[in-house]
Amino acid sequence: MIYELRIYECVPGRLPDLNKRFSTITLKIWEKYGIRQAGFWTTIIGESNTTLYYMLAWESLAERETKWNAFQADPEWHAARAKTEENGAIVANVKNFILGPTPYSSVK
Repeated sequence: MIYELRIYECVPGRLPDLNKRFSTITLKIWEKYGIRQAGFWTTIIGESNTTLYYMLAWESLAERETKWNAFQADPEWHAARAKTEENGAIVANVKNFILGPTPYSSVK
């Protein structure tokens, strides 16, 4: 398994909108493509309360490429994203990391 860590830094005041988009739209579209989430997090104590962190679980880079590209090309996703951003962008910056577990990791 490999894991993808994605960090979304929101436009101030827009984290609730991003959380709503994931919970009501994005996760349903991911199901269509078999994209598996490993978890979502926000900061309770720390530097930023406008950041959403999440991880995706992939069998391989090839699986990620196939499924993520299909999701990114999905017309339903494009329409839904545009609708949620009618009042402006939600996300200001995205950071993305592909991670592999160490031999001693509890997650394999």
